[in-house]
Amino acid sequence: MSAVVAQTLHVFGLRSHVANNIFYFDEQIIVFPSGNHCVKYNVDQKWQKFIPGSDKSQGMLALSISPNRRYLAISETVQEKPAITIYELSSIPCRKRKVLNNFDFQVQKFISMAFSPDSKYLLAQTSPPESNLVYWLWEKQKVMAIVRIDTQNNPVYQVSFSPQDNTQVCVTGNGMFKLLRFAEGTLKQTNFHRGEPQNYLAHTWVADDKIVVGTDTGKLFLFESGDQRWETSIMVKEPTDGSKSLDVIQESESLIEFPPVSSPLPSYEQMVAASSHSQMSMPQVFAIAAYSKGFACSAGPGRVLLFEKMEEKDFYRESREIRIPVDPQSNDPSQSDKQDILCLCFSPSEETLVASTSKNQLYSITMSLTEISKGEPAHFEYLMYPLHSAPITGLATCIRKPLIATCSLDRSIRLWNYETNTLELFKEYQEEAYSISLHPSGHFIVVGFADKLRLMNLLIDDIRSFKEYSVRGCRECSFSNGGHLFAAVNGNVIHVYTTTSLENISNLKGHTGKIRSIVWNADDSKLISGGTDGAVYEWNLSTGKRETECVLKSCSYNCVTVSPDAKIIFAVGSDHTLKEIADSSILREISAFDVTYTAIVISHSGRMMFVGTSVGTIRAMKYPLPLQKEFNEYQAHAGPITKMLLTFDDQFLLTAAEDGCLFTWKVFDKDGRGIKREREVGFAEEVLVIKTDMEEKAQVMLELKTRVEELKMENEYQLRLKDINYSEKIKELTDKFIQEMESLKTKNQVLRTEKEKQDVYHREHIEDLLDKQSRELQDLECCNNQKLLLEYEKYQELQLKSQRMQEEYEKQLRDNDETKSQALEELTEFYEAKLQEKTTLLEEAQEDVRQQLREFEETKKQIEEDEDREIQDIKTKYEKKLRDEKESNLRLKGETGIMRKKFSSLQKEIEERTNDIETLKGEQMKLQGVIKSLEKDIQGLKREIQERDETIQDKEKRIYDLKKKNQELGKFKFVLDYKIKELKKQIEPRENEIRVMKEQIQEMEAELENFRKQNTQLELNITELWQKLRATDQEMLRERQKERDLEALVKRFKTDLHNCVAYIQEPRLLKEKVRGLFEKYVQRADMVEIAGLNTDLQQEYTRQREHLERNLATLKKKVVKEGELHRTDYVRIMQAVQRASPHYCRLHTGTLSGLPVGILLPDFCLGISIV
Repeated sequence: MSAVVAQTLHVFGLRSHVANNIFYFDEQIIVFPSGNHCVKYNVDQKWQKFIPGSDKSQGMLALSISPNRRYLAISETVQEKPAITIYELSSIPCRKRKVLNNFDFQVQKFISMAFSPDSKYLLAQTSPPESNLVYWLWEKQKVMAIVRIDTQNNPVYQVSFSPQDNTQVCVTGNGMFKLLRFAEGTLKQTNFHRGEPQNYLAHTWVADDKIVVGTDTGKLFLFESGDQRWETSIMVKEPTDGSKSLDVIQESESLIEFPPVSSPLPSYEQMVAASSHSQMSMPQVFAIAAYSKGFACSAGPGRVLLFEKMEEKDFYRESREIRIPVDPQSNDPSQSDKQDILCLCFSPSEETLVASTSKNQLYSITMSLTEISKGEPAHFEYLMYPLHSAPITGLATCIRKPLIATCSLDRSIRLWNYETNTLELFKEYQEEAYSISLHPSGHFIVVGFADKLRLMNLLIDDIRSFKEYSVRGCRECSFSNGGHLFAAVNGNVIHVYTTTSLENISNLKGHTGKIRSIVWNADDSKLISGGTDGAVYEWNLSTGKRETECVLKSCSYNCVTVSPDAKIIFAVGSDHTLKEIADSSILREISAFDVTYTAIVISHSGRMMFVGTSVGTIRAMKYPLPLQKEFNEYQAHAGPITKMLLTFDDQFLLTAAEDGCLFTWKVFDKDGRGIKREREVGFAEEVLVIKTDMEEKAQVMLELKTRVEELKMENEYQLRLKDINYSEKIKELTDKFIQEMESLKTKNQVLRTEKEKQDVYHREHIEDLLDKQSRELQDLECCNNQKLLLEYEKYQELQLKSQRMQEEYEKQLRDNDETKSQALEELTEFYEAKLQEKTTLLEEAQEDVRQQLREFEETKKQIEEDEDREIQDIKTKYEKKLRDEKESNLRLKGETGIMRKKFSSLQKEIEERTNDIETLKGEQMKLQGVIKSLEKDIQGLKREIQERDETIQDKEKRIYDLKKKNQELGKFKFVLDYKIKELKKQIEPRENEIRVMKEQIQEMEAELENFRKQNTQLELNITELWQKLRATDQEMLRERQKERDLEALVKRFKTDLHNCVAYIQEPRLLKEKVRGLFEKYVQRADMVEIAGLNTDLQQEYTRQREHLERNLATLKKKVVKEGELHRTDYVRIMQAVQRASPHYCRLHTGTLSGLPVGILLPDFCLGISIV
């Protein structure tokens, strides 16, 4: 085998039309089909692991995962034959467990599969016209049962097992809903569908015998044991704003709970074809998935509805709507939500819902977000990144950045990063893109659209065109290796443009058919082209003419490439060979072994070669090419490979195909030959940005910074005011609480004295009550003893009655038993006698038959002509006799049945008598319970009398206390009224003084506010001056750096010139070195001009610096003067405060009028001194 090896690293793509195309392996890992692989993708860590398809596989059709998440079943077509491969997911790497490919029945392909609940059995449905349902014990490859589901060639979409029962199966399709049960080696249908048949697209089990089914007309049905229990229709209405809203109508009376069960996916093409007749206003339910709170279903393009169970009722209602968001990068954003959702899957913890769509996209949403967005529709997010939804037509990479550029028939351009495995940029256009090429710097692309050829800038967040050429339908375009030229194909003409002046410098004409491939040689001096006309041309770009040509009209070339030394051309085409071409002749042809090569690429080292085939595989081979069949073949894509590339360092292989997937491969040579060394310079991180965008962002940043500073100052001022207010409130509250505590202490002492008095009184009262209670108890005991004696006598009488009744019923039972046994004996004797008679009759009849047979044999020998007629007569005769005997036997059976009924009726009468006895016993128990309840009532009444006496005494005592308190409060009221009058007389003059002092304090606060504003203005002036000073410092540093650079340049030039002098004796080498010096230092004139300008700039810089220093000195003087003025004002204010009344200061310490002067003025003066 070949020593060249390729390992799959990452894939960008999804095959959404595989049935059941997404599911969870665990909480972090999802599994989905891409190309001809199944991918295990870790959502958190972003790594991928691959399960490749079978050798010579033509694509995957359906997937299924076992309920224990241990096995994965893949339905494929291998060499035109169906096969099911079962992998063990838990092993690393995933290994094949079983392959089912030998079948005793007709089958074209398997379109749907399901594992049983215990993962031992596999259910598979074949496609029409066979439409067989196969029930496998897959571990032993044994077919347990097979049944034909449909005879009218209707498509079947989905099969599934009951979540708890291995033997129960459901099948849905167009006009088909069948429940089957596996028993005695066969699958038998257990339901008979009533009503109008529907096109059932999807279903899921919600319990052992309950299934929810969705149709192409937007209806949801619930079936229980095959009978319809509930129906809901989802209607799409067109509101005035143009967006679609979904309403659920026609809800029937019985709704039940739906536990979480995953739903397999029907084939999208079949469903669309089968439901094409349905109305456009009806949403098609392609997918249903259930979870603990309810279930989710697709409800038309771009929408998912969640149904939840109502708490107080046993039915479900629509609770949430989830939509696919509008794509801002699309040329028509409204189209992004017009993709059908084909598969839904909940994570094991039901935290995340994942959906796949008809446009090969994967979306996810966290279920907690749907609960937050009440009333408004929630929106999906991309699970990874937007993927291509149509065949990829163009592929390109560059040298300076780890970028891959692709274009597709979905009218999009996408840039991927193969180091981080992310999508860097993407944009959609109105025209289809056929070809793409990436500049070696990674800053520009050229794209061939259906209408024009466009040269575009790759900005930090956009792709913008800056030059257009009128080249229609450009199927191939390519930048040169140096990036100074690019070539574009227009039909059978190659246009060559320069990237400096963007002009057309050459048109290469010569092909008679369409050109399919172009490639530059290593030094960009030549261009090689191949086309459908069977011609491979080598063009010299300096002359614009062909240098070599090789024409083979029987072959239509798909791709050409050239060796690193540009001596050998490699071409692949429709004749199933790989050709080596040199000097206009074919050196060698190597067979492709029954496949067509569609793409070819050779490594920059010239030691590895890779080819892509029409069946989606890639072949890795070493160069020089071997004579035998020596290559490694890898499963890659599910369609013909369209483009292949190797990165500049030969580390990665990139492949794109018609299935819309992009694969990255790690390639290496086992012998270690030809691998390029590690990169000396890392990848560039520069990006292009438009100047206006940068200026706008800088302006926005400045505005935001000033706004932040303003908010900081405002918040600080507000916080100070709040601190002052809160400190005053705290003081007021502390004073208030101290007063309340003192009052509570006095109240507590009063209550204690009252409590002691009450304790003495209660002790005396309790002693009196105990004496009284003892006397009453003695009286009640005497009365109750007499009543108990009377009740006991009644109880004895009732007991005697019940004994008599029991004896009578036992006698009746014995009599009934005797009569029953006698009747049974008589009947058995009678029927035994009859049976004996019938047996004797049967024996006689048998003897007659034997006699007749002997006679018949004799007559047969005598009369051969009447043989047939007589046999028929005898047959009819004896069949009639047998029929009569059978009828008589049936009559006898009927009579025995009647006797059995009589016997059962007698048993029922016996049971009724026993029930009567039990009822009497129950009545007796009830009477005993009544006696006990009466005794409890007597005790309760006694307690109630005692409690009421106590409450009467308490209330009388309370009335007496309240009267005493009322008299004392009257006395206090008179004293307090007198004190209030005296205090009012003292308060009036003090209030006048307080009013005057408040006015003075308000004036002082106004002056203080003015001082604050002046201070802030001065601080702003100082910050502006500091910023100017920093700017001048930075400018000075830049000038110094320029000076150092110029000095380094001069030193380098001196050293290079010194090296040139060493070749003074060799004119040819000296000429080359001088030319090199000229090319290297061609900008020396510019350098001289820059050096001349430096002196002027230095002078201007010193002038500006002196001017700024003078301004700063004057401002400092102003600040000092204003500080002195503030100090004098502060002294004046403090003197005015001291002159205020000392009595006022004592009353109002800590109030709002006094606190700001004491707190804010020192802070303000402190700020002035710091400045």
